Amino acid sequence: MQKSLSAADVPPHFLNAAFLVGHTPLKALESDPRVSYALYIPPGHYNTDTVPKKLSLLVWIHGTLRKLTAFYAEDMVSFANSTPCAILAPLFPSGLDGPDDLNSYKILRSKSLSSDLALLSILEEIAARWPGIRTDKVFMMGFSGGGQFTQRFLYIHPERLLAVSIGAPGRTSMLNPEQPWPAGVANVETLFSRPIRKEIIQQVPIQLAVGSADDQVHGSEDFWNWLEQLKRGKGEDRQNGELQAMRQGRLQTLRDLQRAWERDCISSHLTVVDGVSHEGDKMRPHMLHFLGPFIQAEPRKQTTDACEN
Repeated sequence: MQKSLSAADVPPHFLNAAFLVGHTPLKALESDPRVSYALYIPPGHYNTDTVPKKLSLLVWIHGTLRKLTAFYAEDMVSFANSTPCAILAPLFPSGLDGPDDLNSYKILRSKSLSSDLALLSILEEIAARWPGIRTDKVFMMGFSGGGQFTQRFLYIHPERLLAVSIGAPGRTSMLNPEQPWPAGVANVETLFSRPIRKEIIQQVPIQLAVGSADDQVHGSEDFWNWLEQLKRGKGEDRQNGELQAMRQGRLQTLRDLQRAWERDCISSHLTVVDGVSHEGDKMRPHMLHFLGPFIQAEPRKQTTDACEN
């Protein structure tokens, strides 16, 4: 396969013309072209001289609708420019596991997609193409379906995360050793060939973000009952890696998750935004506000680590 152009090969004053800074075009992932990704790299802050520090990377995970408008929003661009950091937006299309598939990326491992491994492959491509961006450890945020992915990625790959913001997921995974994935973690080692490492999860700063009015069941209880009957009629096995029906609002879901985590000595900051329902645009500023100080502090840590080594 032809070797991709690296930002290290391009004179700094040509990086913008080569679409290697600013908003980059959506690019197919080499290891799985069904998945694509784009970045925003602040032109004034990408440094081809990567010693002693690199630009931090914030991974933004889309929701069920796969709307990338938030990634291109002015507040995201302003955040990247002022913090500074690069922002990565992977795109996991619907329909990968069948024409009605909406959720395959949220559970990390499905019939045809390993979305966690796809993201790790994206990070490998970024490391090769943009050596001035740090990819061994990243920040992550996601709202709704993106919050589900973020929470589960934290369970499986906590060593790759510097801080996370989990926004209003409709369904979560508990650290329950009696329930199979994705409701619990009983079969995690079989699925992912790695255990849950609570001692590493405990070290990751975590925000749980939700609106005070995000307390309704999406689609109503009748919708979920109808959907379960439809699946049973098709002979589908809900226990085989399938997300369970949504039975309560997202506010209560995150309160339950925070209490459950406390029993495992996992600390999290619950941010409840007054008067907001399931509105990603209104929640995003509060999620960025949480992550900002951690991202700003990271270059100082890189410099300190470099001097100590």
